[in-house]
Amino acid sequence: MRRASSLACLLLAACGAASSQPSLPAGAKADRLLVDKSERVLIAYAGNREIVRYRNIRFGDAPTGHKQFEGDERTPEGKYRISGRNPKSAYHLSLRISYPNAADRAFAKAKGRAPGRDIFIHGQPNAWPGPPFARDWTDGCIALSNAEIKQLWDIVPDGIPITIRP
Repeated sequence: MRRASSLACLLLAACGAASSQPSLPAGAKADRLLVDKSERVLIAYAGNREIVRYRNIRFGDAPTGHKQFEGDERTPEGKYRISGRNPKSAYHLSLRISYPNAADRAFAKAKGRAPGRDIFIHGQPNAWPGPPFARDWTDGCIALSNAEIKQLWDIVPDGIPITIRP
């Protein structure tokens, strides 16, 4: 009985996560993104109008503070761009963030370290059959549900700015 109750709770949690996807205006295209790490939100804008907001986004295992070095498991903070996309990512779709910028590289070099690379907004691991992870788990990326990254993928062109705030 206890096992059946646990399974029922797990299934309900998975359904709840799937139904939390925000709707979009028809034909929406974003021209900038804002990530607020402390609020755990990613917002897409068209002009000054918010077109979609994703809540409870996940970050690197050490989410507080700006990414400085390879392996620190932090998510960058600052102004970047969406610099490409990978439809064959090991994580369900991925949008590349232009980290490191010149200042990030200079800081790491001055400390004799590598700044890290390959920071993306992406979905869940392709091999993961369950609901989205409910904790920070990436190596510094920004993780969404698979449905959310698919939606974002469709409205975000390469080259738009992304601001990541603490």
